[in-house]
Amino acid sequence: MKNTIAAESIFLRAADASTLQGRLAAALVRAILESGARPGTRLPSSRKLAEALGLSRMTVTLVYQELVGQGYLETLPRSGVAVAATAPHRGLKVAGATAGDASLDWSQWLADHPPPRRVIRKPADWRSYRYPFIYGQPDPRLFDHYAWRDCARRALGSRDFGDLSTDRYGSDDPLLIDYICSNTLPRRGIHARPDEVLVTLGAQNALYIAVELLCRADRPAVTEEPGYPDIAETLRRSQSPVTFLPVDGLGLNPETLPDDTRLVMITPSHHIPTGSTMPLGRRQALLNRAVAQDFVIVEDDYDFEMSYLGPSAPALKSLDTEGRVLYIGSFSKSLFPGLRIGYLVAPAPLIAKARELRTMLLRHPPGHLQRITAYFLALGHYDAHIVRLRGAMVKRRAVLDQALAKSCLTLESAAVAGGASVWLRGPDGLDSARLAEELKADGVLIEPGAVFFENPPEPCPLFRLGYGSIDSSDIPRGIELIDAAVKRALKI
Repeated sequence: MKNTIAAESIFLRAADASTLQGRLAAALVRAILESGARPGTRLPSSRKLAEALGLSRMTVTLVYQELVGQGYLETLPRSGVAVAATAPHRGLKVAGATAGDASLDWSQWLADHPPPRRVIRKPADWRSYRYPFIYGQPDPRLFDHYAWRDCARRALGSRDFGDLSTDRYGSDDPLLIDYICSNTLPRRGIHARPDEVLVTLGAQNALYIAVELLCRADRPAVTEEPGYPDIAETLRRSQSPVTFLPVDGLGLNPETLPDDTRLVMITPSHHIPTGSTMPLGRRQALLNRAVAQDFVIVEDDYDFEMSYLGPSAPALKSLDTEGRVLYIGSFSKSLFPGLRIGYLVAPAPLIAKARELRTMLLRHPPGHLQRITAYFLALGHYDAHIVRLRGAMVKRRAVLDQALAKSCLTLESAAVAGGASVWLRGPDGLDSARLAEELKADGVLIEPGAVFFENPPEPCPLFRLGYGSIDSSDIPRGIELIDAAVKRALKI
């Protein structure tokens, strides 16, 4: 019958929800909307649908009841359930040109926007690899999901909802700003007022805002070589001429800065990708040079929480007495990448301009995520998480160092502060990009080094090895597989 949704047209998708009832509810809503079912269209009986999907009848009954409460379905006296008059419906399909029929040549419009040259690519299915030596991905076993869920419940409760449901325009969550100012920044030796802090969609959003505000054709910029690819790509899209300055084992050397430098963008606490830490003497020398040459500095302190092998160096911003340093921090690396909560710290006049720019782009990061994060920080869950994370990284780093000592690989940088990755060099002649492709067959992921260079060596024997998402028990075997692949490639 046309006024009935057939059981065979309802199917479950694993990606719809984490629970069986959630997947069934999503499947029913999808069937109603995609079929354009009119009010009164009957659904299969709970017994028939349960048999068709291999579910219990109770599960189907509970989901039907849930959708009745949401207004998608209504109960019929002695006749089961049907689509309710209050269910949302799609508009009628109108015949016409589709996107694939468009005749406009978009390449002419987009010719001035070439694709990025340097992009770190990680397989979407990286979790399916046994040995995922990639940086920036979390180990979910180390995260307290129950605490996060409790904070989400608090943030979405009636007490907070009124505040979160209003339009804040360009302002940020006051609870999160208060915690950043009173707890997070003082731990880095930084003291800032609320009007000197802007919440961003992760560190990359802060980098973009800083470059957009500061870069001009008459302001030459300097960044590290090798360095963070996103800094390079963001600068490439600006008007500033860019110098990629080679770093050594102590990071960027202030004595090598060009005389016309107006902007320096660096990762001093854990240099990307080597992991080296700029010593205090160089930090002070860089600030002195900034005063003498009248330039400003953007400090990306993305991974300061992972200083577990020794005391963390003071943030460059904490030594700044003239307001020349813009400081960027992020909770995305220490909590989980999908959070996308970062912050920019700078003098109030610059933050005011940054807020104006951010308002034009996205108003502000989602208020409920800001509030959940604020609760997670304020209730002590974040500090407990960092203690857990550091403990795991200490163990994994020790196992990694032991495994590397038995291989033909060498540490290109000591990375004495800690972090969650190491910068490795293979024997001369090794092509790390080709090695990375070959290792995938063994279930191993590594990050080839060429992407971190503006002018990479050919072939590039360097690569980054992240250990934040791999269990310590899997590290030795993973290194053995990498070592064996290197030796095969070079016929050692």
